[in-house]
Amino acid sequence: MKINCLLIDDNEIERDLLETYLSKFSELEIVAICEDGIQALEILRNQKIDLVFSDIDMPDLSGIDLLKNIKNAPAFIFVTSHLEHAVESFELDALDFIAKPLSMERLTKSVNKVLDYLHLKNRANGEITEKLTNKDGIFFIKETKGYTRLNYDEIVYIESLGDFSKLFTPHGVHITLINLKNLEHQLPNYYFRIHKQYIVNFNKIVSVNTHEILLENDYKAPLSPSYRDQILSVINQRTLIRTKRKDLN
Repeated sequence: MKINCLLIDDNEIERDLLETYLSKFSELEIVAICEDGIQALEILRNQKIDLVFSDIDMPDLSGIDLLKNIKNAPAFIFVTSHLEHAVESFELDALDFIAKPLSMERLTKSVNKVLDYLHLKNRANGEITEKLTNKDGIFFIKETKGYTRLNYDEIVYIESLGDFSKLFTPHGVHITLINLKNLEHQLPNYYFRIHKQYIVNFNKIVSVNTHEILLENDYKAPLSPSYRDQILSVINQRTLIRTKRKDLN
């Protein structure tokens, strides 16, 4: 099965070099080549793209901003001379960060990495035999020991481990090859993101303070400022209020 690739670079020479190198990989199919992020965004909205090779410093829309603006983004590999963006790119779940000048040896290493990732991801996505929307709330995950049955109501919280997710329950911890972003879309509405790396079961919350949420079974998870207002809003909707005596008549 071919992997559909999109190439983005505003430098024609470097764009052609990347295309030449990638053409040597039989697993990859270059379906589009763009000079800037605006063109790429249009293609990503209208075509099935599995893998993006993108420069970062481009006019109008940088590679970083492009990735931020894509919902359910494909796999991303940045190829750039701007090394100061390396940390931010990995925080956005980019699979690799290649420094220019590009070499065939470095690109081969990156392509092999992403091929392994995509094959594992496709296999893992097919191994969830039930969705959270099932009436009985039962689903299965694939672990190293085989298939494990879980109930969505028993999950206390979930932690991101990059391409993997760590599920905490009262009976133990389970790790599965599904990233937090993909898993989040399958969760019922009583699960809330509280941090870039954490999702909690609202029904398992014991208490909330400025920087942390205490959960059942003595579990704790950090509360990010960017998600604090959302979770507090839900809590306030369920908070008992003091009623004046005269209003009770």
